[in-house]
Amino acid sequence: MIKDLQLRVNLIEELTENILLHKAAKQLGVDASEISAVKVLRKSIDARKKEIIFNYKVAAYINEQIPEKSDYIFDYKDVSKAKEVHIIGFGPAGMYAALRCIELGYKPVVLERGKNVQNRRRDIKAINRDHIVNEDSNYCFGEGGAGTYSDGKLYTRSLKRGDVRRIFENLVFHGATEQILVDAHPHIGTNKLPKIIENIRENILKFGGEIHFETRVVDFIIKNNKLQAIQLQNGTEMAVSSVILATGHSARDIYELLHKKQIALKAKSFAMGVRVEHPQEIIDQIQYHCSGERDELLPAAAYSLVQQVNNRGVYSFCMCPGGFIVPAATASGEVVVNGMSPSKRNNKFANSGIVVELDIDQDFKKYEKFGPLKGLEFQKDLEKIAFLAGGRTQAAPAQRLVDFVDGKISTDLNDCSYQPGLVSAPIHSLLPKIIGSRLRKGFAAFGQKMHGYYTNEANIIGVESRTSSPINIPRKENLEHPEIEGLFPCGEGGGYAGGIVSAAMDGERCAEAVIAKL
Repeated sequence: MIKDLQLRVNLIEELTENILLHKAAKQLGVDASEISAVKVLRKSIDARKKEIIFNYKVAAYINEQIPEKSDYIFDYKDVSKAKEVHIIGFGPAGMYAALRCIELGYKPVVLERGKNVQNRRRDIKAINRDHIVNEDSNYCFGEGGAGTYSDGKLYTRSLKRGDVRRIFENLVFHGATEQILVDAHPHIGTNKLPKIIENIRENILKFGGEIHFETRVVDFIIKNNKLQAIQLQNGTEMAVSSVILATGHSARDIYELLHKKQIALKAKSFAMGVRVEHPQEIIDQIQYHCSGERDELLPAAAYSLVQQVNNRGVYSFCMCPGGFIVPAATASGEVVVNGMSPSKRNNKFANSGIVVELDIDQDFKKYEKFGPLKGLEFQKDLEKIAFLAGGRTQAAPAQRLVDFVDGKISTDLNDCSYQPGLVSAPIHSLLPKIIGSRLRKGFAAFGQKMHGYYTNEANIIGVESRTSSPINIPRKENLEHPEIEGLFPCGEGGGYAGGIVSAAMDGERCAEAVIAKL
């Protein structure tokens, strides 16, 4: 017999040997010897009150053995001579599309503009140390996509888009720890994710798929509204029957190409703002109601904040406890910031995007001439302003938090995790009013919700502009573009995902949709 239970454990009890077994036995009214195993299904922390509680959802196996294998089986087969499916982009959407193709007996041919994870490290180092941006290999482009070197968060609210558990189990199959199957807010970590991605690549190649790195697609050859071929940067034309377009939310050249070819695009609403960074100790003390260092059993504290300001949401985004702020520009002449955390989340800073919802129909009147690219052009302008304010390098403009709200230039700045460096700048006047004024009110409100959050010990750094795609590439119910036969927009770049897991699920769906039509 198997019984699902909810168990509550305090910090002292957490140190007690076999505490879950004893609590399960007591709740079931049986002797502990009758329980052969207790399997943790979910673990979360309740820190709303001074006594911190670990909430466990467990399965108690009563006189029954726990299964040794997962219910999920990934049956990959040799597809080296099978029909081909072309995939542009090797982020989460492209990777999972390729894996699903192999499961279904089709050969994925992946074209990725960036480099593999090992070689990509050199270009990331060049951004941080030398302020040199390689437009094809950076924090956004390359094997694994933007998530590879910018965190590996797996939390998603997209529970209706596919089988979330299947995505997690596949990551475990390729080397992730089983802890991601348990944690309420699972996270792999920037230091561990590259190896998992490498394992996925090797599996795709092992079973007959192809992956072509440093291969940028520059044109689509279309006849009678049907995709016939793709042209590569080196001039090569590659005949295709169907293409899964999984290029990510920063592949601006793809949007511009589609627009130039008069292929239907839609401008979509998105969010922009800044990154805020506190000493992790401040966030720990607020969230865990402690003074000094947090208990060693507790992870670096996170937070989630939202406030309505002048009919727009102001909210935290991609919060990185114990993390780093990184330069996420994809071209010279722009500054973009993002956040990441290592698996242990043991850095001394906590950072988060704080962004403002933007309405594509109301907030971009000056950009209407750009049609569906109006949000993209707005992004570009803010990133250029940040570049100029930072001194025309990858150094980022920054301001102390209270100074920003008060409209004062900071005479000096706090220590920061952002490696290219900070430059004191009047971000309060650099940001357009639709963003800046709402952020200022939002930060003040956050200080009321989290006492100690509103402090000049925190820096704000600009700009956080790549939260999601400002463009939607439309598709029909069968996931194909409504005008171009054989083109399947996918993942974050198409406007159909908002993170690693939702992008992976969409990649699988697109692979199934392509194959259903072949």
